[in-house]
Amino acid sequence: MNANDGGITTESYSVETLHFYNSSNMSHFAYGLTANIAAVVLYGSNFVPVKKMETGDGMFYQWVTCTSIWVVSLVGNLLLQCPKFYPLAMVGGVIWATGNIAVVPIVKAIGLSLGILLWGSSSMLMGWASSRFGWFGVDAQEVSRPLLNYCGAGLCLLSGLVIFFVKPDVELHLELESIPLLIDRRTNSGSYAPHSSVFWLDVIGPKNRQFIGCLLAVAVGVLYGLCFVPVLYIKSHSSCHDSVYYGASLYDLDYVFAQSSGIFAASTVYFAVYCAAMNNKPRVYSRAILPGFLSGLMWTLGTYCWFLACNYLSSVITYPIVTAGYGLVGALWGSLVFKEIKGLKNCSIFCLASCVVLIGSLLTAFSKL
Repeated sequence: MNANDGGITTESYSVETLHFYNSSNMSHFAYGLTANIAAVVLYGSNFVPVKKMETGDGMFYQWVTCTSIWVVSLVGNLLLQCPKFYPLAMVGGVIWATGNIAVVPIVKAIGLSLGILLWGSSSMLMGWASSRFGWFGVDAQEVSRPLLNYCGAGLCLLSGLVIFFVKPDVELHLELESIPLLIDRRTNSGSYAPHSSVFWLDVIGPKNRQFIGCLLAVAVGVLYGLCFVPVLYIKSHSSCHDSVYYGASLYDLDYVFAQSSGIFAASTVYFAVYCAAMNNKPRVYSRAILPGFLSGLMWTLGTYCWFLACNYLSSVITYPIVTAGYGLVGALWGSLVFKEIKGLKNCSIFCLASCVVLIGSLLTAFSKL
């Protein structure tokens, strides 16, 4: 059929097809970027409800948060009509819950600002590298502009190194007046302060406390970066006829419930071991229950948004954006609201790190186009 017959020529058809493809690609980019932004805000804010609450060693708060994660993901699983459950995805949840045990001590030791940026940066590096280079049996993911992707990931990592030089101003414990029902561990021996309430950070000096907090933050970030590898592995082997995961769903949201189940199972085991180690006298803070549930709700919604973004943009794009982005949001909460960063030098370094992470995230995002 030619133009004289009133039909559509091959050339015009090709142009229209290309236009439709570009339009669809831009729509997916917009959806993925929107989901990324939502994940960044939710992840970066999920510790805010409990920031002003005394949580002790964090074990009880951890269990409450993980219970909330499982409940919210159960509702999401029902809305998704109960996709097939893969036990391997639970391994990612176990890895995440293992790292999450140290979050409360990290925030107590070095603050929300420094802690969340450090574990966000190390998580970004591990997650991005495993996706980009195909580590741990997952398929290596390609991008349209590799140089932009490398530069973006490198800048996101650099932001974590820059923020390391910030000296946060944090208190190990909250003031008693803000939570009158809690035990004050700083009172003299003549007052009521049982030995079991002593926290291990209490006996460590400020410099050693900051060093341990930074080291824990990096280790936690590595574990966070590995927690999504099992899901990527399942998806990578869904097209292999000789694999047990042949035909597995490529829709990332279908794996949230399985991962959350691993989180709940691991946290329950850890809390049971903790109760046994404490001679059945765990440090339970009732005021942290509702904030803990809210933190779990925000984390789970953030995970759904992140997995949705992965569906549109791929994990090699979303990993640097989300991990660096939520670190920046958490740092903003800590510096602007909770006043953890003070002084001209600290504020200057923080602003520099913020600019670096924003540029890195943008470069990583545009490397997909």
